[in-house]
Amino acid sequence: MILWIAGASLLLALVPAVLFLLNLGLYAPAPARSECDSRPAKCSVLIPARNEEANIALAVRSVLQDQEVDLELIVLDDGSTDRTAQIVREIAECDARVRLETAPAMPPGWSGKQHACHTLAHLARHPLLIFIDADVRLNPGALARISCFMKRSGAALASGVPEQQTNTLSERLLIPLIHFVLLGFLPIRAMRTSRNPAFGAGCGQLFVVQREAYLACDGHRAIRGTLHDGSKLPRVFRAAGFATDLFDATDLAVCRMYSSNREVWSGLGRSAHEGLGSPGVIGPATVLLLAGQVLPFLVAAAILLGVSASETAFWFTLLGIAASLLPRLIGVRRFRQSLLGAILHPLGVCSLLAIQWFAFFRARRNRPAAWRGRFYFQPNLNTTETYVPQN
Repeated sequence: MILWIAGASLLLALVPAVLFLLNLGLYAPAPARSECDSRPAKCSVLIPARNEEANIALAVRSVLQDQEVDLELIVLDDGSTDRTAQIVREIAECDARVRLETAPAMPPGWSGKQHACHTLAHLARHPLLIFIDADVRLNPGALARISCFMKRSGAALASGVPEQQTNTLSERLLIPLIHFVLLGFLPIRAMRTSRNPAFGAGCGQLFVVQREAYLACDGHRAIRGTLHDGSKLPRVFRAAGFATDLFDATDLAVCRMYSSNREVWSGLGRSAHEGLGSPGVIGPATVLLLAGQVLPFLVAAAILLGVSASETAFWFTLLGIAASLLPRLIGVRRFRQSLLGAILHPLGVCSLLAIQWFAFFRARRNRPAAWRGRFYFQPNLNTTETYVPQN
């Protein structure tokens, strides 16, 4: 029995490991600035901001340091009750490229970020729209390189995962799994050669879209009720016949998504019921992740305790552990991830699944997910309604 379990766990560990390795060469950084057209691209950088006084100044100034593009930067104050608007206003007084706008009232059925991004897109003037979160910092030259990538790719939408800063244990365990899931379970070559919406993928921290295509497919309006734009916005473009693409944004931008263990749980859990925690996905995802990423370590423990003396089971188990850890150890160097998080990979996977199941049962009980003073209910499994507390 142990032999069969070891063999099955090895197979389920090998599949994402092999796909991860195949994808590494395809998930490439944007071209160097020296390889780009000398003519400055016209870019509108769009930042939705709600109570972001701790982040917004650094985000705005990181964008403004790029002098190689024809830039407009629009920050949308989405009902902030802190100094977010004041900070942006002070920067705008010193740099004409910055505009501060105020979000209109949010209609029923919208989520906050989708409404803010929709509003920003219709305020923008330039043909290339770059949506970034307020906790993202762009590195010098990033906008020119992103523009160059879009020209070479020919995609209507592209996205990349910035370098993720992780300080707490929860961050180190969970945040690097973004790359593991993206590269271990998405066939990037098939994504680029088809328009199948199932292959749509991205990172909500950084999206780049061609404005004409965005308007043609209705952009964020088409996903107005969702909390999971990372996968759903690319699927909207692909369903409309547009190509989408991915690039490695590790050397283009830096982001710290959450600043505490509690924020990690709340942040990853608020949209999980639309991703890995959705009804049709959570069962298979749990089996694949537990069997391929956790079971090899449990089998190894059983062998060490003398449950089985099979030499074949021992080698299957050792190879399964190596296959499960290989993508994570590569990520330490390639994506500047935590070594501790990689070593504790099985614990990270178990933590991720705990969040998915928590979100699944929360949605089943019609309990809201709270984020930045807004509560998001899911009264059924097909729609998301938004309620804004009156306070």
